[in-house]
Amino acid sequence: MPIASGETIKAPRSWTRPEKHYLAVLEDPWYRSLTVLQDIVTRSTTEFWTAKGARNLHLPITTGSISSPMGRGSDSSPVEVELEGVHTYLADSMQFMLEFGCRLAPEGAYYLMPSFRGEAADQTHLCQFFHSEAEIAGGLEDVMAVVEEYLRHLASSLLLHGRQIVSEMAGTVEHLEILAGSGALPRVSFDEAVDLLAGEPDTVNVLEPQCRSLTRKGERLLMDKFGGYVWLTHPDHLSVPFYQAFSPDDPAKALSADLLFGIGETVGAGERHTDVTDLRRALALHEVPEDAYDWYVTMNARHPLRTSGFGLGVERFLLWATQHDDIRDLALLLRFNGTNILP
Repeated sequence: MPIASGETIKAPRSWTRPEKHYLAVLEDPWYRSLTVLQDIVTRSTTEFWTAKGARNLHLPITTGSISSPMGRGSDSSPVEVELEGVHTYLADSMQFMLEFGCRLAPEGAYYLMPSFRGEAADQTHLCQFFHSEAEIAGGLEDVMAVVEEYLRHLASSLLLHGRQIVSEMAGTVEHLEILAGSGALPRVSFDEAVDLLAGEPDTVNVLEPQCRSLTRKGERLLMDKFGGYVWLTHPDHLSVPFYQAFSPDDPAKALSADLLFGIGETVGAGERHTDVTDLRRALALHEVPEDAYDWYVTMNARHPLRTSGFGLGVERFLLWATQHDDIRDLALLLRFNGTNILP
């Protein structure tokens, strides 16, 4: 049914009735519109990276080397599966494979495909989500710049190809126009952010003295202070996975950054170790056994390359684009861990 001019499309919250969700997808205008936005993001991603000479890689979704191993700094649970008697994992990220791909594609490697997480779905998390990830030659500054360029490209593409649909779903396109025309986004170091939030309760999680992170409340307050968009840089190294490079200025910090907008962290970026000694030191520091990452250590020893990469949660980006507040409304077909949902 056509939407009347000026009328907004509301999400049907059909995830609350997972056994009937597929019917809502077929019958509700929210999901018909969502399919258009998903397609725009996919086509625009390919256009962006093709123009830069990067290569799209065809990668398996199983791996023995998850990017968030259950060591210090892990912020997610892996999804273990058994295939013909062999225990393996569904990929939570293709970052390691994209680092591998950078050795084959000097202008960069990228992909857009599902990632899997072991936590339960909630307002800001999906068990299976689409991940737009890329790895490029260069350092943290290089990848932060390319993330901003990519986001401006996506916002411009949504304005060009999906303006009416975004307007119907979000009630406005002003946020797209602002991002599409933005310059460099503001940034703040983690320590500076903690100082800015001093006195505000429940804004910083402290797992151990040098393993801190911001809560969702902390992220929201920080975004408010910077007009809705801010890079949070140089976190405690123990709060991020082992593969993020040590900061040369302070080894207790990592050369990584999260871009906060919309619901909070929407992009995660970082530079990788270039020295195998540092890589091994990071594995030991994070208490991650080297066995599953021996190939990764060997690759970096035999084919050293300075790379940086990022991951954008596509549904989180579309949650911002539609100005919506529950990511479970951004999945065409639901997948909740521990629940068999058809089709």
